[in-house]
Amino acid sequence: METTRDLFVALARRYAFADLGALTPSPQIAEACEFGQRLLSLDAEDFAVDTKAVPADLKRQARACHMPQTPREQPRGALESLRPAFGLLLEVIAIRWHRRELSPMIAAVHIAGEYLPLLAFEPRLGHAGDPARWPAGLNAPESRFGVIGDRECDHTKSEQSAANRTLRVAGEPPQGWRAYFDRQHSQVAGALAVCVATCRNPCTAMDWIEPGPRADLQARARTALAFADTPLVRLRHAAPVGHGFGVPSPEEVLEAWERSRTALDKNPVGAAATQDDGFPLPGLPSLFGAVAAVPLAPSTLLEGVSRHVVSLIER
Repeated sequence: METTRDLFVALARRYAFADLGALTPSPQIAEACEFGQRLLSLDAEDFAVDTKAVPADLKRQARACHMPQTPREQPRGALESLRPAFGLLLEVIAIRWHRRELSPMIAAVHIAGEYLPLLAFEPRLGHAGDPARWPAGLNAPESRFGVIGDRECDHTKSEQSAANRTLRVAGEPPQGWRAYFDRQHSQVAGALAVCVATCRNPCTAMDWIEPGPRADLQARARTALAFADTPLVRLRHAAPVGHGFGVPSPEEVLEAWERSRTALDKNPVGAAATQDDGFPLPGLPSLFGAVAAVPLAPSTLLEGVSRHVVSLIER
């Protein structure tokens, strides 16, 4: 590096926002780096924090991935659609891969696995699992959705508890709303997929979906559940973000993904994972798009933040 400015530009282009923010004497650059680091860390609670140091178009893209912090907050962000959030997840996964930050990369893959069922349900719901907008049919007569202790229901006890809570959390104060999203919303995603795809004793909870669309949703939700149980997602338990102390190597990640692609290649939806779409984990965007029933690609949000920070440095 010839100059400090060259170093700062290199850090911005490597998405090293935390390091650059700590080193720069410029409050404006530091504020833009804090914005970028929140995105890279997937801190969805704070994506909507306003800052004058970031252009409006980047803030608008970030707000589309934001998780509302109160039951009535507008706009609804990631509860309106998870597609922008999955685009960001894919961009983060790619950046972490290229930086060889494999533990946070696997953590991002795990997050995607938890919420993938809601991506499958979005075309039918018309939203991304907003508890303030659940269809009345979920709680129809003879529905076991959210009935705690029902032994005929295939949900686990924790899924029953989460399903029960989701039907009433929109009437709770903001503290209860945030606690629900911290602990239970991802379990509701899995519970919905079980209802439509794998339940051995179906009740009326899914009767609000017509048979044709329900068959399509069943295939996509089943693939979402299968992804959450793939060798790639299970790598999380071998990383510091899981229950162990090892960090997977790039070779171990690629090997786990190849085994995952084979396991998923059981139907036309899962077969999308076998495509070579140019992603570091080939086929991952194609798989997410097949589950969502719309094409999905990595966002360019963090790339835009990087370019903006470079422009601030070079002024």
